[in-house]
Amino acid sequence: MTASGRRPRWPGADLPGRRLFVAVPFPSDVESEIAALVEGVRADGVPGGGRDVRWVRLDSLHLTLRFLGPTLEDSVAPATRATRLAAKAVEPFDLSIGGAGAFPSAARPRALWLDIRAGEPQLAALAASVDDALRDAGWVFDDKPFRAHLTLARADGVPAGAAIGALLVAAAADLDVTFRADRIGLFESLTGGGPARYEPIEVVELG
Repeated sequence: MTASGRRPRWPGADLPGRRLFVAVPFPSDVESEIAALVEGVRADGVPGGGRDVRWVRLDSLHLTLRFLGPTLEDSVAPATRATRLAAKAVEPFDLSIGGAGAFPSAARPRALWLDIRAGEPQLAALAASVDDALRDAGWVFDDKPFRAHLTLARADGVPAGAAIGALLVAAAADLDVTFRADRIGLFESLTGGGPARYEPIEVVELG
């Protein structure tokens, strides 16, 4: 939070272009199961009272493979083609979501997330395919290792963040949601009026 009490602006908010990313979208039944988990955690209320963490929208869950950042209009078509090429290089595979954690620490979390129980090597290979296709199209990325997780909430500056994170960890300990990852998509992040909305530009099948 800033000194005025307002949320800090995203560092790229003033840059021109559309905020694009490539991700694996979730089936609706998986979204419903994870939404039920979150609703159960929230039903317990905020420990000690005070402000809740900022939960993400639960009707457009996805696993991000690469965030492109502000993208000018003439680069959207190349990004779409790169997404198609990356999808062709990888066959569908099974993914399992379960267990929860906090970043950077459970005591002072900034983000609360669900983990990947199975399918992480295939997901990493898919992310590498996306990066390779985008680099060939002109994007430049660092070599930071890919670490798959599903962000559920932002806890920056919320005193109850650690306690809410502990509730999420306990609730997700036995969670094991498996689905077939058979698509990736190029999405646009739209902000304003609450949690960000994610609109698909193009979704393509793997393989």
